[in-house]
Amino acid sequence: MSLPVFLADVAGAGVGDRIVLDGDEGRHAATVKRMRVGEQVVLTDGAGTSATCTVVVAGRSSLEVRLEESRYVERQLPLVTVVQALPKGDRGELAVEVLTEIGVDRIVPWAAGRSVAVWRGDREVKGLAKWRATARTAAKQARRAWVPEIPGLATTDEVVALIQQADLAVVLHEAAEVPLADLPLTGVTSIVVVVGPEGGISDDELGAFAAAQAVRLGSSVLRTSTAGVAAVAALLSRTPRWR
Repeated sequence: MSLPVFLADVAGAGVGDRIVLDGDEGRHAATVKRMRVGEQVVLTDGAGTSATCTVVVAGRSSLEVRLEESRYVERQLPLVTVVQALPKGDRGELAVEVLTEIGVDRIVPWAAGRSVAVWRGDREVKGLAKWRATARTAAKQARRAWVPEIPGLATTDEVVALIQQADLAVVLHEAAEVPLADLPLTGVTSIVVVVGPEGGISDDELGAFAAAQAVRLGSSVLRTSTAGVAAVAALLSRTPRWR
């Protein structure tokens, strides 16, 4: 059985060092997981460093642990970015959760022209906070050493810039003639997958994304919250990351 994972600043800590896990992570470990003295946990900073630790003091809302072993995990290639158009309701968090679990490195919220949801002012702040909290929780569940980056809300022009920087960029579109499975991945170290909103990607947006390849996922039309997951899984299954 895998050890429970919690987020903590462990970069620079060495074997034998003691670390206090408090705040939300400490309360979760002490009151929900009910960790006890002598049990082991994994602490990760979400930026590649993970440490196996033994609980030496179990408080009511915190733990003190002793670091037993630490390791740093490099990001695996290809790096995957998903540009996710804002979905309605809680489908955004669903997309973030599963994209994190399957190993996406960056999830970029996109204000597409036909997005039903609109983030402005406080709503953007709250939306980003929910997406980032979801990513942290999902990364712990998946035992990932890296928590995916979730930057601020992107404009279409900013998505164009991301596409231009990638070795391979694809736009999921139900009317595309090229199947995703036909794309070559040899030598590709960075991938961008653009997922449109419930109303679809507009013609103007498709034109702006001309540097990306429009592709389809078989004959089915997937929801915006699941299309990115299916596309990334199909791509990663053909890379060393899933072998």
